[in-house]
Parts: sequence; structure tokens; C-alpha cells
Amino acid sequence: MRSFSGRVGRSAVAVIALFTIVVAIFTAGAYMGARNPEGLPGPIRDRVIDPEGIGAINEAFGLIQDLYREAPKDRKLVDDAIGGMVDGLDDRFSTYLDPKEYARFNEAQDNRFEGIGVVVRQDPKGLLITEVYKGSPAKEAGLRADDLIVQADEHELKGLTADQASRHVRGPANTKVRLVIERPDGKATRRLRITSGRDRVEVPIVDSRLERKGGTPVGIVRLAQFTNDAALNVARELQKMKKRGAKRFVLDLRSNPGGLVTEAQALASLFLKGGTVVTLRGRTVGEQTFPAGDDPIFPDEPLVVLVDRGSASAAEIVTGALQDRDRATVVGTNTYGKGVFQRVVPLSSGGAVDITAGQYFTPKNRNLGGKGSDRGTGLAPDVRAKDDPKTTDRNEALDRAVTEARKLKDPR
Repeated sequence: MRSFSGRVGRSAVAVIALFTIVVAIFTAGAYMGARNPEGLPGPIRDRVIDPEGIGAINEAFGLIQDLYREAPKDRKLVDDAIGGMVDGLDDRFSTYLDPKEYARFNEAQDNRFEGIGVVVRQDPKGLLITEVYKGSPAKEAGLRADDLIVQADEHELKGLTADQASRHVRGPANTKVRLVIERPDGKATRRLRITSGRDRVEVPIVDSRLERKGGTPVGIVRLAQFTNDAALNVARELQKMKKRGAKRFVLDLRSNPGGLVTEAQALASLFLKGGTVVTLRGRTVGEQTFPAGDDPIFPDEPLVVLVDRGSASAAEIVTGALQDRDRATVVGTNTYGKGVFQRVVPLSSGGAVDITAGQYFTPKNRNLGGKGSDRGTGLAPDVRAKDDPKTTDRNEALDRAVTEARKLKDPR
């Protein structure tokens, strides 16, 4: 074995020293170049600025800081830059959450959020109210089901997703929000300010009731959103209904905008034994299959899933899995038609990017969306049923779901 020393060693040291000096000069040049790019030599400027990459953003950031007539806030510049990049994707489901919005997002996943006390679903004009909770600020202000929220403060809600529009309605406790409301007939427009403030509202993500009238007892469990512990809470309500004598079940997922895919997997696992619930496919995430568990607690109980055009995302994943595997009868209207999934990635700034990462497919390899992130036709129900907006004391779709549940055969 030879030892390389002497002249060769001294040359190596010289090269390392020279390299260190070059890196130091380049780093200093990069910093100064971002603030004064025209002062750099041409070859160095081309490498520092990187006109098609992050260098161009640094260049613009430095110029705004140095030249704008008022000293800008760096925090706002960063938020606007990230938000602009995400908006430029032209994807209705991808969005940037600044630190405050991301904090509220996390609270909502734990059912700990401030709001006005309504259940909504997406509408081309904004947010359609499907339910108003008793004792809520919305109830006190006179809002009612089928009212359409078209503006919140200065924000037009037209064209936004339900999540994006809802962020403009929600806010910290004890603040106020100005809403523009359209009545169902489209003729009356109300402008109101909810003076009771957006207090912390306890929103029942899961509720249930037992329907005994007309024959076999049917347990009805409604899930408003796939937040943390959604599946666990549904399981508790189903067991409660079973103890009270329910022989058939209706899972009401109307106006459910979705949520966590892991909760969709867990909920489907209440009824399915093994096998696929959903498959995710994306450019960078590859292919991921989410299977059902091996020990369902309701493997045979006759089941109906009730959906409407507001049933989206995780609600469609559960419905599609149960329909594809012949585990439930689907009643209602076509679902939303969302065929893509998002990943929420926290940033070092305290915010997060909620970005579309790929498409999802049902066990029979159906994708529910249109091209890219466009809205698709959704899942078609096995039995069509729709509420009549002219009747306020009846729930025609739910009545039909109960009827269809009673038609199902007892498990063998």
C-alpha cells in the first residue's frame, strides 16, 4: 500500500483552499446579486439569478424590498409569493394556507373551530346552507337551510371549493362577519352582519336517530365530515342504534365534503373485511393501496348509504368502496365527482401547502373526476332520490333511504 504525500498532498490542500474561496465569493455574490443583480459580471449573474428557478424569485424579492415606495412586510411578501405560485397551478383543490389559516385548519380536523354554526356544501355561486344548528350565531341571525352565502366580508365565494369558501366565513372567536345571502327563489338578497360573533360552536360531526315508524327499526347515522376519529364516532353511534333495536342502517353522507383518507379507510373497514378500499396514484407518490381491516364490527348488517351532489372526496371513497364490493345500496343523487387527492405539507414559515398530489380509484378502478382536477359525473346511485326544496317539513331522500333499507334481506 502506498501513501500519497509530499507534492501531491500540498496540491490537494491548495485546491481545497481555492475551492473554499470560490464558494465564499459565490455565496456573497448570490446574496448581493439577489439585491443588485445588475452589478454582477455576466457569467456569475446568469448562475446567481437562475431566470427559470428560485433565483428569479430572490431577485424580485430583493428589488421590491429596495425600491418599493413603502417598506414592505417580508412576511406578507412570502405569503403572497407562495400563494401566487399555488394559484398559478390553476387547480381548484390546491391552495396555500398562511400560518393563521393552517392553525384553523388543524383545529377543524379536531372539531375545534370557530364558525357561525352551519353545515354547507359547495355551490357554483358560493356555499349552500344545508343545516343550521340550534343556538348558533347563524340561527340567531335568521339564516336557514337552502340560503346561499355568496359573499363573506369583501370576498366573493363564486367558483371556490367548499373548504376555500368556508375559510372566509370562519374566523377567531368573538369577531364578526358580513355575509351576502341569496334566498332559494333567487329574488331576495340579504346583507347581514352576524353581531353575535363567530363564537366557538360545538358542531356535532356525527349524530344519529332510530326510525321505528312504518316497520323494521332503522338506525340512521349522519357524518358531516371526515375529521379525526370520524370512523370511531360513527362506530359508537351504530352500536348505540343496534342496542336500541335497529335491524337495518342508513349511513347519511349528504353534504359531506370529505376529509382524511385514513378516516375513510377506517370507516369502510367497519363494514368490509380485507380487500381494497381505495388506491391512490400520483407522479411522485407512486401507487398506494389502502385495504380494509380484517375484523369488521358490522360485517353483515343491511346497509344503505345516502349521498347527494355535496358528497365528495372521502365520502365518495367510502361510497365507492361499499358500492363496488356490493356491501351497500346507494341511494340519492350523483355525488360531487372529485377524482383527486391532496397532501397537506407544513412549511417552515408556519403555513402549509394543500396540494393535489394524484388521483384516487375505487376497488373497480373507477376514477370519479373529470380531466385533471375538473369535476366529474361522480358516483351514480343505485336508487335515485332527491329532496323537494318546496317542502320544509319533509326529508324525501332520507325517507326513501329508510324504505330501501327495510327492503334489504337479513344476513344469512
